[in-house]
Amino acid sequence: MDRCGRIKSIICGVCPYKNVCCAEDCDLKSEQSHPEMASAKKETKTIIKYLSLVTLTLQNAILGLSMRYARTRSGDMFMSSTAVVMAEFVKLFSCIGLVYKEEGSWKKCAKALHSTIIQQPFDTLKVSIPSLVYIVQNNLLYVSASHLDAATYQVTYQLKILTTAMFTFLILKRSLLFIQWVALIILLIGVVLVQLAQTDDGPVNGIKQNRLIGFGAALSACVLSGFAGIYFEKILKGSDISVWMRNVQLSFLSLPFGLFTCLLYDWNKIWYDGFFFGYNYFVWYLVVLQAGGGLIVAVVVKYADNILKGFATSLAIVISCVVSVYLFNFNLTSQFVSGALLVICSIFMYNYRPKTSDSQTNINHNIKV
Repeated sequence: MDRCGRIKSIICGVCPYKNVCCAEDCDLKSEQSHPEMASAKKETKTIIKYLSLVTLTLQNAILGLSMRYARTRSGDMFMSSTAVVMAEFVKLFSCIGLVYKEEGSWKKCAKALHSTIIQQPFDTLKVSIPSLVYIVQNNLLYVSASHLDAATYQVTYQLKILTTAMFTFLILKRSLLFIQWVALIILLIGVVLVQLAQTDDGPVNGIKQNRLIGFGAALSACVLSGFAGIYFEKILKGSDISVWMRNVQLSFLSLPFGLFTCLLYDWNKIWYDGFFFGYNYFVWYLVVLQAGGGLIVAVVVKYADNILKGFATSLAIVISCVVSVYLFNFNLTSQFVSGALLVICSIFMYNYRPKTSDSQTNINHNIKV
């Protein structure tokens, strides 16, 4: 009899509770009796972990670089508000596809969507707050990418760690370790150094740059990201609805907010030039990247521990700096390098978890995709 008081079968293959109570025991016995199976399983996990590292790194770096290039390239400029809406469309259909995969058939998928979204209107309306916040945040990220070089944007956006920690403390009532408070202070100092290192507001491809606007947009996006992420986590943990279904709700409710934003800020341009003015293959690639990047992260992040996530973010900063030097003629100063190193150091410090405090201090930053 196991610790739950259930009688376990001797043969794991017919254990009635193997998926609930004794799954770990069954896996352990199987690995002990089949060492070659255990070795293959361990090797597979190792491969997945490093693939996760590569995927997270590329997703973090390429998105920032792509957004910067899209907003400073020559030619007709697309409207960022329409790109945000199209990304939500792509995300919505992608998440519906993942719900279909979970349910096993389109009939069950439609039934699940109807029962979750239509028959539970109050539960669906709970998601309206993060839906609106994420739409505003994504538009602000385009503003930031328009005025900050990719490297500065990448470093500055790490302030979302600070804002997420703040809302974790205020909303979820979780305490932080002393080393995490120190890490947040180092992060703030690093971002300040990076911002002060770059003072050139000259035009890029004829597009005027304003670093103050870029920093303000990035900081606002970080605050919104921290609030929406923690609020969404609280909603998710308070129900048995899957992550993919919650993201269907998010995208479903984000669309009217996004369309309203388009009409509010770009109605004249849309009326005279069309909704897809300035779109080309690269803009469509950016839309898919923005929508699919989060989905990829949500799939692989469960295989990557905090150390790997820290490596991924740090490598993304390094990649953004190096590529920016060659692609955008970025001026890499010693002050910028010092600030970036402080930010990278703070990421590792913040993600450090003593073994005795794992259950108390683990903060989920990747619920929203």
